Amino acid sequence: MKKSKNSYKKSGVDILLANKLVNHISKISKKDDQKTKGASKKDIIGGFGSLFDISNLKIKDPVIVSCTDGVGTKIELANKFKKFDTIGIDLVAMCVNDLIVQGAKPLFFLDYIAVGKLNLIKTKKILKGIFKGCKISNCKLIGGETAEMPGVYSKDKFDLAGFSVGIVSKRKILDKSNVKKGDIVLAIPSNGIHSNGYSLVRSILKKNKLPNNLQKEILKPTKIYTKEILKLADKNLIHSAAHITGGGLIENLLRSIPKSLTLNIDLSKIKITKIFKWLKSKNISNHEMIQTFNCGIGFCIIVSKKNVQKIYKNFPKKFKPYEIGYISKSESKINLSKSLQW
Repeated sequence: MKKSKNSYKKSGVDILLANKLVNHISKISKKDDQKTKGASKKDIIGGFGSLFDISNLKIKDPVIVSCTDGVGTKIELANKFKKFDTIGIDLVAMCVNDLIVQGAKPLFFLDYIAVGKLNLIKTKKILKGIFKGCKISNCKLIGGETAEMPGVYSKDKFDLAGFSVGIVSKRKILDKSNVKKGDIVLAIPSNGIHSNGYSLVRSILKKNKLPNNLQKEILKPTKIYTKEILKLADKNLIHSAAHITGGGLIENLLRSIPKSLTLNIDLSKIKITKIFKWLKSKNISNHEMIQTFNCGIGFCIIVSKKNVQKIYKNFPKKFKPYEIGYISKSESKINLSKSLQW
């Protein structure tokens, strides 16, 4: 009997299928109606490198800012509930929300999708979310990598990573050195859990059934704050900012003020949403909640007291900022007052 020859496909990697995916991405990219300045007019998907022309951006003393991130184990719940069209929005959000902390306008995005076995239908849905996230944040998906890795990932498993680059004028960089005594800390509502704390969420869901009215909350995509924050930054209305991700509210805010100043937070002012109240009811301490989850706050800005009312006018009602604290100067690094209202 004639033995069949070994091949890459037999070992679990289908190059032809991967090429079909690249062609699909390229077609979407060409049809993309984003009017992103700087993207090369040439075919940028599928090349060895991606081109982005910044010469026409007309930014004085430009500084490039870069970020990379993932979505953690939220992908496990996307797999469980067979919902793949929003996890790509999360991926973009986790990167571009970090860029705007420094006042940088997102320019382009690259993705990395690793799978055990390439499933075109599933991967196209993931990419649909990535394209949507790029559209919301007004940046361009200019390349990426899809890796089929049997033996590393089981058949249905996948992982995501993103990389984004933005640009800001040197004089417009949001830096904690801008923060002053008397500044106000404003909290901007989150859209839900966002993309942090999902290992704890999954642990709770193994033992507890989620109420019907909270089912949609679990995979709500991370809010992208680029439009509102960049508008305020352009008007010089922000001194410093914080994306509330891993480490929670306090840890991320402390990264956004000078060591010489004190962060004062009134915990009772935090508007905790239903999904976090439900999670808290599953025997999680206050400390664990505030350092693991955003608890209803997705982004914070530190601003001059005189500009607070101007800032409120730049947000839709659902994401209107509210005051949770102020900056002072004392021997303490942080003062937490009152208690979280569950």
